[in-house]
Amino acid sequence: MSPLAQIVALPVRAYRLFFSPWVGHGCRYQPTCSAYALEALERHGALKGAYLAAKRVLSCHPWGGHGYDPVPGADPEFDAQRRCKDHDHA
Repeated sequence: MSPLAQIVALPVRAYRLFFSPWVGHGCRYQPTCSAYALEALERHGALKGAYLAAKRVLSCHPWGGHGYDPVPGADPEFDAQRRCKDHDHA
């Protein structure tokens, strides 16, 4: 992970350490948003990783998404299926 991505990851790590045990385990997504954020920062660097993490967290509400949603590039088979679905709806 780049030095800038490590700095951006600090609030996520703090959340996981201090707040996550109190919030519970009612995550709408798999992997959880904090795990997704750390993986996005690792795979895509500070800027794109932070963008992907913010996009995920903002979609985490009762009218948002749910289910399996890996970081782009983490599951090539899932990415290919997503591209096919996106192409079919265009």
